[in-house]
Amino acid sequence: MAFQILLNVFIAFVWMFLSNSFSSATFIIGYLLGLIMLFMLRRFFTSRFYLGRVWAVIKLGGIFIKELVAANVAVLKVILKPKLDLRPAIFEMETELKQDWEITLLSLLITLTPGTVVVNVSEDRTKLYVHAIDFDNIDDAVDSIRSTFEKAILEVSRS
Repeated sequence: MAFQILLNVFIAFVWMFLSNSFSSATFIIGYLLGLIMLFMLRRFFTSRFYLGRVWAVIKLGGIFIKELVAANVAVLKVILKPKLDLRPAIFEMETELKQDWEITLLSLLITLTPGTVVVNVSEDRTKLYVHAIDFDNIDDAVDSIRSTFEKAILEVSRS
């Protein structure tokens, strides 16, 4: 992926030099032309076309922002209740993620979401131990994390 991005930027700079114009518009035109060229030559690269992975990263950021806002609203509701009837718990969540950076990213995304904290990662790196400030069902919490964060991380790293 990094090679394709660098090659695309290189093509954009070559376009700027060939057209003898050093404006940002010429760079963007060269970048778009390079994007088209790389798309046409994508079968010659060992990894997938980088724009798909960039889109998956943008989607992961959008999912995080959506979950962040929803969790902030949920924590705000808990705080503003006259009577605190919290149900905190620590639960175990098995993960499909294998690489260290994937597990770290999932842990950070869970921890950055208000109301949840990753307490520990198992020695074999297959389980995360998550503390939630208030929840109804462990299975719903695990399914929510799997269907949002873990699925998006898998899209970024594997497909």
